[in-house]
Order: sequence, then structure tokens, then C-alpha cells
Amino acid sequence: MPSDDAHTSYPYAAEMMAKEVPKYTMPKGGQPSTIAAQVIKDEMALDGRPRMNLASFVTTFMEPECDQLMAEASRRNFIDMDEYPATHKMEQRCVNMLARLYHAPLGEAEDATGTACIGSSEAIMLASLAMKWKWREARKEKGLSTDKPNLVFGSNIQVCWIKTCRYFDIEMKSVDVSPDCLVLSADKLKGVIDENTIGVCPILGSTYNGEYEDVKAIHDVVQSINKENGWNVPIHVDAASGGFVAPFVTPELEWDFRLPGVRSINVSGHKYGLVYAGVGWVVFKEKDDLPEGLVFHVNYLGGDQSSFTLNFSKSSANIVAQYYQFLRLGQEGYTQVIKNCLSNAEYLRRRLVSLDRVNIVDKGHLPVVSFSFNDKTKNICSVFDMQDKLANKGWTVPAYTCPEGAKSLEIMRIVVKANFSCDLAECLLDDLKSAFEYFEVHPHSQDTRDKLKEAVRKVIQEDKKKGNELAEKSGKYHGLHLGTNGTHRFSETRTNPVC
Repeated sequence: MPSDDAHTSYPYAAEMMAKEVPKYTMPKGGQPSTIAAQVIKDEMALDGRPRMNLASFVTTFMEPECDQLMAEASRRNFIDMDEYPATHKMEQRCVNMLARLYHAPLGEAEDATGTACIGSSEAIMLASLAMKWKWREARKEKGLSTDKPNLVFGSNIQVCWIKTCRYFDIEMKSVDVSPDCLVLSADKLKGVIDENTIGVCPILGSTYNGEYEDVKAIHDVVQSINKENGWNVPIHVDAASGGFVAPFVTPELEWDFRLPGVRSINVSGHKYGLVYAGVGWVVFKEKDDLPEGLVFHVNYLGGDQSSFTLNFSKSSANIVAQYYQFLRLGQEGYTQVIKNCLSNAEYLRRRLVSLDRVNIVDKGHLPVVSFSFNDKTKNICSVFDMQDKLANKGWTVPAYTCPEGAKSLEIMRIVVKANFSCDLAECLLDDLKSAFEYFEVHPHSQDTRDKLKEAVRKVIQEDKKKGNELAEKSGKYHGLHLGTNGTHRFSETRTNPVC
């Protein structure tokens, strides 16, 4: 016979399931592992579905074999190089492979200069520090001021560039984009670069619309300015997204170390490098591009170890995963994966155009589909309304305004990742089509929102005049949610709400 307390192994018979979970103070006692895990799983169920998250570039699929390797490697602190020398060798192999993929001038068995990072944000910060130190050393040698370093880039930068400049006291020289050109163009650089410019930073795959900036054209202008003024302004390429795309599908494109002025490159392993979130890489063209003063040597872990990172301890899991993907796929495998992504993006792009609802604003460089609404669609809904409507189906598709110089342009962006198949693209298109049909019947245009807001205000005012001062507070108008930004989050009584 089962014991009286046999039911306690059932997770929802646990006492904790009838109590609020600890939020501010660590509980005095613990819980069985199954109960603690179930509580956390239940909360995680409220998150969006990673497979349907089309907002982020971050990888959401890896093979079980790699998952197992990552679990084993997570117990290894990467910084303990003497204790885990094999893992350290894997990092150097990855750096070597990336440097050669980007045509660094290396000997056959020569180690490249670079390091693994916690994503491209750290990589960009490290590269910016290297540029700042190189500039400062050169200025000091000439007896010149080192007070006002600046970085030049387009206003379409990712926020990590803003963090970098703020954290390390570097002036931002941000060149505005425009609705017709959402990236930095070479013809806008003259008059922006000066003797205090520590680097110019083009992007190989803008976060807004996936477009490549013309790195070669930018490079040639910078080289011309350097020659005219006797400067040595370097170029750092932010290839967070494009660094694992361009080499495999457009190898003829000159954007990397083939250009003399390109001295460093960052790339995100957790984007099209096909590794889970938490790994990026910074690679330098030559050893001299990394000032020795930025490399730290420690010996208390058993031997001399060099470190060029903003952190110290970290898991080895993502580095091992990156090496696994290099071995597993090779150049041919990466090429096929990226070609599939681009093919599915083109399918999605072509079908969207056929709906006669959108204007495509991407260039097809990355597996990214970015679009604004045409005038016909703007009369019934905004991109923010569509974002909310798709969320009801489980899709995460971001809507946002473009950067300085193009803020009037509102767009949506769909990132096509390796596990976003053509079949899933078809499912998304069905939901987009249904949403457009919904808005045809229940228009949520800005004009409609403004009229409804005004109508509600008039009714409230009339009620107040009649002495019904509590009408606004009573919930009489609960069906009309007037958002503070006037762009979305609106639903009407007797209709299915958008959100």
C-alpha cells in the first residue's frame, strides 16, 4: 500500500504551490529540487517563445550534441587557462579561423590576435579602447593634446556604441541617416573626421534594416583624408551580424582586412555564428594593433596568463560551442545555412510585396526583412498595432522608429534565423494577412484614434456638465484605452482588443 504522504511527490500538491514565491528575502528553508524547478518552469512559460522571436538575431537552436558539450563546459572557468589548457586552445583556434576568414595577413602557422567576448558589446568596447590607446600614444609622441578623442559612425549604431563612448569618455560624432538612406554613406564623412578621431566605424549589417554600409567606399574616403592631413585614422568594422554572412555568400565583397585601413573587426558568434547567446569575437589585423598596455598578465593561478577582457571569470560553454560549430559545419555548412536563411527571407519579402501593404526598406544583404506600411495600410493601422496583433498569435516582431535623420519612418523587422523555415514563414504570412483583414474591418489608424479620443473627451465633458463627475472614474469608458503616446495600445468595446 502507498504511504499516507505518497502524494507529496506530486508537484502541485506541494505547500509552496499555495504560497507567494519569495521575491525580496531569501527563504529560510529550501524546497525539493522538483518543486523549485517546477515553480521556475511555470514562470518561464510566460516568456515569449524563442522559436517565434523574430525580433532578435540571437541563435535559438543548437543540436543536442552541442547542448551536452555546453553543459559539460559550463563547469570550466575559462580564465583558469592553466587548469583548462585544452579549452584555451579552442579559443585561440577560433580566433585563428576568424582572422583568416577575414583575410588577416598571417603566416601559415601564426597565431592571430583577438579574444572571445561576451557578445559584440564587449568586443566593441575592447576595440574602441585599443583605438583610443593607439591614438593617445601617437599624440603624446608629438606633444599634442589627448583631451578630446572621438569616434565617427552613423546614427544607426547599436546602443553598445553609445555605452562605449559614455563609459570611456569618447565624444560621439554621429552622422545622421535619412529615410532614403538608413546607413552611413561615405560622402557624409568629410568635415566630420578630425585630428582627434580615434576611428571610423562602419557597420556590416545595420541593426535597423540589415543593410551593409559600403565599407570600401568609407575606407577610401578615410584613407584620402588621412593622406591629405598626415593622420592615421583607422577603421573598425562592426560585423556583429554580417561577419558570419558575407564571407560565405558574397566572398568577393571587400570589407575586411583586405582593406589596408581596417585594423579590427568584431563579430557575434551568437548571431549567424549559430551559438546560443553569450559569445562574440574581436580580431585585430596585426599584433601591433592591440596596445600591450591593455593586455594584463596574472600568475596566481599557476602560471603567467595574459588577459584582454572587461571581465574575468566566465563559462567556457559558448567558446566550446563555437568551436563545435566550426568543426561541425565548416565553410560549406555555414554557406548552406546562410543561403537557406537568405532564401527564406527572400520568399517572405516577395510574398509581403504581393500583399500591396508594405514598402521594403532592407537591401537583402542579411537574412532580414524590414518594411514600412504604405499609405493604404497606414489608413487602417500602424506598425505598432500590427506588432500587438501578431503578439496575440505568439509572434515577436518589433516595430520602431528609425534613428536620427529618419525618425519619421516607422518600420518592422523580421530576422530570419536558421530555424525559421519556409513553412514557418508561410505561417507568419497567414497571420499577417489575417491581421490586415482584421484592421480593414476595425481600422486603428491615427486619424481614427484621434477622432475617438476627441469623442470620448466630449462625452466626459458632457457628463461632467450634467453633474456626473464620477463618470470618468466609474469605468463607464473602460473600453476605450487612450494610450499616452497616441500610437498603439488601443481597443474598443464590442471588438476584439488588439492587446
